[in-house]
Amino acid sequence: MTDEQLLSQTSKPETIQILPTANVVKIGGQSFIDRGREAVFPIIEELKQCIPYHKMIIGTGAGTRARHAYSVGIDLGMPTGVLSVLGTFVSMQNARMLHYLLADQGIPFIEPVQFPQLPLYLAERQAVIFFGMPPYTFWQRNPAIGRIPPNRTDTGAYLISEVFAAKSMIYIKDEEGLYTADPKKEKNAKFIPRISTSELKAMNLKDVVVERAVLEMMEHAEHRKSIRVINGLKQGNLTKALNGEPVGTEIYVG
Repeated sequence: MTDEQLLSQTSKPETIQILPTANVVKIGGQSFIDRGREAVFPIIEELKQCIPYHKMIIGTGAGTRARHAYSVGIDLGMPTGVLSVLGTFVSMQNARMLHYLLADQGIPFIEPVQFPQLPLYLAERQAVIFFGMPPYTFWQRNPAIGRIPPNRTDTGAYLISEVFAAKSMIYIKDEEGLYTADPKKEKNAKFIPRISTSELKAMNLKDVVVERAVLEMMEHAEHRKSIRVINGLKQGNLTKALNGEPVGTEIYVG
């Protein structure tokens, strides 16, 4: 298992695309769900309109409540693995809320143990809801700096899109996409419609619209070599993204 020649041979057989027609859609916690009814209800209606035409694996972020839990946990001396557990349950709460809001569509909420049934759920109902936090819990690796879990909900959603070779990976945020700085703080921040991971890394931006772990994983991906970040507050953006239209920011491996 450590022989480099043997390991190189394992990459020769082509891996199959398990769910190539499904789209992974991640709805931000702090950027979207925390805004409440005003932001969430319109996107719920747009999801309902899209469900008959697009298979969707819908993930949720954790948001402000997770940040509060991390703050308290750090103050109490909790290690990264325990903080990861706290963030997981907040993400799960958001997933359950979206699940109930989509209950009239018969969209199921699933946990990691239920992913073997995912193809059946998609065939029957066209969509599922899951919580975005990857199931590392106590096995979350320590970050290079600090104690906050480096692999959070953006990463969990991306891993689903990569493993199942999904059609797309769409992040729903409250901004148009990637900027040269946080547009909420910097009025002169410039919008970036399309950029490669290598270009983005060279820019060394202080603020990035998705978790940096996602960008690192993309460079080693077999299937999901691009992601799209859109502003879900603008009605119709999700529909455009699902249809493959160039809305928001596309980040690709290059």
